Amino acid sequence: MLALRAPRLFDGRDLHRDRVVLVENGRVTAVTFGDPPEGAAVVELGADVTLLPGLIDCHVHLAFDASPDVLGGLERPGLAERMREAARRDLAAGVTTVRDLGDRGYLALELGMGLDGPEILAAGPPITTPRGHCWFLGGEAAGEREVRAAVRERAARGAHVVKMMVTGGEMTPGSRSHLLQYGPAELRAAAGEAHAHGLPITGHAHCAAGIAAALDAGFDSIEHCSFFTEDFYELDHALIQRLAASGVVASLTAGVAPGAPPPPPRIQARLSAALEGLSVMYAAGVRFVIGTDAGVGPPKPHGVLPYGAEMLVGAGYAPVDVLRAITSVAAETCHVDGRKGMIAPGHDADLLVVAGDPLDDITALCRPLAVYRMGRPVSGEGS
Repeated sequence: MLALRAPRLFDGRDLHRDRVVLVENGRVTAVTFGDPPEGAAVVELGADVTLLPGLIDCHVHLAFDASPDVLGGLERPGLAERMREAARRDLAAGVTTVRDLGDRGYLALELGMGLDGPEILAAGPPITTPRGHCWFLGGEAAGEREVRAAVRERAARGAHVVKMMVTGGEMTPGSRSHLLQYGPAELRAAAGEAHAHGLPITGHAHCAAGIAAALDAGFDSIEHCSFFTEDFYELDHALIQRLAASGVVASLTAGVAPGAPPPPPRIQARLSAALEGLSVMYAAGVRFVIGTDAGVGPPKPHGVLPYGAEMLVGAGYAPVDVLRAITSVAAETCHVDGRKGMIAPGHDADLLVVAGDPLDDITALCRPLAVYRMGRPVSGEGS
């Protein structure tokens, strides 16, 4: 039995003082006060640290290497090993679970990293229109019949979630972020088929029409929730209110590495409006998680999630809501609540120790002291 003693513990919902977390066989068995049981291996985590659940990034691309030539990287030999390296960078940053929303050849389902990386919840190739956004990953499907077949294939291969490109995107030549790729019938078919197989479905949507279409079709979460127009960025306040009332989760694309080069000019020009959109969505009560989109370019290296938390706090989000979003709320969104996202009996002992108090200074997440994966130290103290 392992006993971790911390002056502060954020359990996934609330902050507690002076707790001891007992771990056995990779899982939390108890959260107690006072002295650990006799015979337990006691780890004193420090006088000014906080123990949290391991973080959950709801949108990464392990197959993308965050280089200036992401697409070229897909063609170089050794893709699977580079994906493992990307996953290890996530784990070192305290991200113990990632949701991979687009790989090639279902590689993210087959990495077989065990405790050497985060738990990987994978979608396989995202479902997209012929030559649509990210078509090069192999998920092209046109019409209701092909869309349903694509969902069934993912379910048969053991995917944890279905990802569908509701709109175009920025990294695919010929694709337009402000335009829909699929009609209502195809989107409803995908959602219905996913739910029939017990899978959540999330939709990439970079414009108001895409967000509305995903809501209409019954999607469980929406990636990006951007409001791109052909030339700029225009918030739809009525749609934001509808999104908040629906309870559908917005997976917000937050997080840029310190010192990273600026994004492409088309994105850079929209950043201030996009940040305003984040603030408006929070004020409206939209349910949210963070999906960093790690891997898509130099500003987004793997392991960037702590900086996404910092970005949202800078946009006016309460630190406690951000911490919940990257732990317990993320676990619910990814359908792994009950074993991830909380420090509670029966949950996996995926744990993060940071210097200081992230409720007082969210940048504490950027200073991990130790990471535990199923009770095993993988970095920092005790490793």
